Amino acid sequence: MTTTESHIQTLLRSAGTARSRELVAAGITRSQISRMVAASQLVRVARGLYTMPGYKGGEHSALVAVAKRAPYVVFCLLTALRIHDLTTQAPYEVWIAIGNKSHPPRLEYPPLRTVRFSDAALTSGVETRQLDGVKVQVTCVAKTVADCFKFRNKIGLDVALEALREARRAKKVSADDLWRYAKINRVTNVMRPYLEAVA
Repeated sequence: MTTTESHIQTLLRSAGTARSRELVAAGITRSQISRMVAASQLVRVARGLYTMPGYKGGEHSALVAVAKRAPYVVFCLLTALRIHDLTTQAPYEVWIAIGNKSHPPRLEYPPLRTVRFSDAALTSGVETRQLDGVKVQVTCVAKTVADCFKFRNKIGLDVALEALREARRAKKVSADDLWRYAKINRVTNVMRPYLEAVA
């Protein structure tokens, strides 16, 4: 094994995936990256994103891939529910929120489901988490539940109700927080009867 290969393996062992600019910053040239991909010593999982052959990835490897390529996106709705352990569903697509005038990231992998949020809805209730050592932005529990009611036509009212019940049962959210984000999302009339039922 060459020094370059050893260097890449060390880098990828901790992070799982690396962007081409991270590899270049570690002293690996773009031509070396291309040669290693051609020799199947390195796998290109998306444009500018690489990993070692046989890498399985953790539970959140798809989210890490998105966060590395588009660090400004906010994980929301079904993906946020999964991060917060509030659903039994494993969504095929990664759900992300972007601003009304923003361009969605172009990624070959994983498939994305983009939802446009107003400025107020996009900036409120967002927290930073660490997934597999990578910082990601995700809507907090209360905001995620309110978002599920706002976008109930996209994800289904049953999913929104399950999220509300689970969040309250697990004591992950207060009624006051839910009410605050319901106001921001303008879904107070929709959520009121369900909030009263689980209060």
